[in-house]
Amino acid sequence: MFHVLRCPGCSTFTYVDRFERWKLCHVCGEVINAKRAPVYLDVRDYRDAEDVVVQLEDFLHTAGRDDLSREELETLRREYSQWLRLQNGEDTT
Repeated sequence: MFHVLRCPGCSTFTYVDRFERWKLCHVCGEVINAKRAPVYLDVRDYRDAEDVVVQLEDFLHTAGRDDLSREELETLRREYSQWLRLQNGEDTT
């Protein structure tokens, strides 16, 4: 399990293993306390985390915004959960 979060220094999205305590930002070099940084999404593996990070950065850049709204964050979490259930062959109805 990985947590998708943002660097408090430069607001770049990144991810950490759920057991990691610290992460060095690859953009600004800030040391991120993974236990204190807000988690945007919990994902199952690093490949999903990398995809989500790219998609979030692209979305915000295209929309010309700094962050997701509360509603967008809830939608992201709900849709990822539904996608996971579909990947595992579970009925989502």
